[in-house]
Amino acid sequence: MTVKLPRFTFWRGVFVFVVLAGIYASYVRFTQGLGAATNLSDQFPWGIWVGFDVLCGVMLAAGGFTLMAAVHIFNVERFKPIGRATLLTAFLGYVLVVVALMFDLGRPYRIWHPLVMWNPRSVMFEVAWCVMLYTTVLSLEFAPVVFERLRLERPMRILRAISIPLVIAGVILSTLHQSSLGSLYLIVPQKLHPFWYSPLLPVFFFISAIAVGLAMTIFESSLSAKHFRRQLELPLLQELGRILMVVLGVYLVLRVQDLYHRGALRMVLEPGYETYLFMLEMALGLVLPLGLLLNRRMRESQGGLYLAAVLVVLGFITNRLNVSITGMEAAAGVHYIPKWTEIAITASIIAIGFFIFALAARYLAIFPEERPQAELRMPAELSHVAAD
Repeated sequence: MTVKLPRFTFWRGVFVFVVLAGIYASYVRFTQGLGAATNLSDQFPWGIWVGFDVLCGVMLAAGGFTLMAAVHIFNVERFKPIGRATLLTAFLGYVLVVVALMFDLGRPYRIWHPLVMWNPRSVMFEVAWCVMLYTTVLSLEFAPVVFERLRLERPMRILRAISIPLVIAGVILSTLHQSSLGSLYLIVPQKLHPFWYSPLLPVFFFISAIAVGLAMTIFESSLSAKHFRRQLELPLLQELGRILMVVLGVYLVLRVQDLYHRGALRMVLEPGYETYLFMLEMALGLVLPLGLLLNRRMRESQGGLYLAAVLVVLGFITNRLNVSITGMEAAAGVHYIPKWTEIAITASIIAIGFFIFALAARYLAIFPEERPQAELRMPAELSHVAAD
């Protein structure tokens, strides 16, 4: 019997290279420690693994609670066709956040300690519990898709019976920890640059999570339609685009008002490293996508929606990196540039996430018109009946 190997393409080559680099970097991290694998120090202990993998990872996975709340709590059933893909993105996102956190912890084998060592006055303790509970909720929300594939009717019926309480629990947990990630930085008013420190940080983190959740749903639906040669649910994405426009508008008004009242707005006239990155964040995340979405022709076109979604995602990734890295550098007296091993581990985690999503989309009924391949293969005797 001959084994048919997958066809080698450019992107498959990139994937293999990134994963191999990530494996070597992981070896360095777990055998030689954080000092050998990162450019972190006592003065600057949080780098790209917290700034991107955790803060951005949780934000990018926010589409799950946004869409599930719309479908199951506000009864907006028309978003149901894109619900499973969004749920899968959220579930994978949170699992990969937990994996990424293992690299940043000095003693990763103690990640379970918050379960038994309670510190209810700590924001980080609340975030840890919320992330653990919400990842569990997401696994239970997504489990029916797997049970459907395995034809396990009884557990599927049980989970569907408790689906509404699960969705409500998921929305509450998401609201708590999305805003609490911003609360982590409320204790450093003297260290975080005025462009990013604000008493409203929890509110900004929560609203930006909703915006990025909507943008990620548009982005992921567009990529899936192209990759799997499916018809794009353009009317649904157009509606998400309109909601995204409103959310971005609210965020922009709040942000500008906050900067003005704190006296930080005039600092945009002062040239400098922080000013340039602040302007980049505002342009990518707010000004350019709002300009596109306010134009009806662009907002209703596939290309315009996709471009706006990509800009929003890039803009708010820049925002989270500015809050966690750029805004903290001056007070720490260091200029942090991640070591290649840090970048390799982050890139390999992202690549593995895309790979698992592609596998799930191929073998599970993620999209409404898709059915698992095993179900599509009709038994020979039935095919004769069908042909007759």
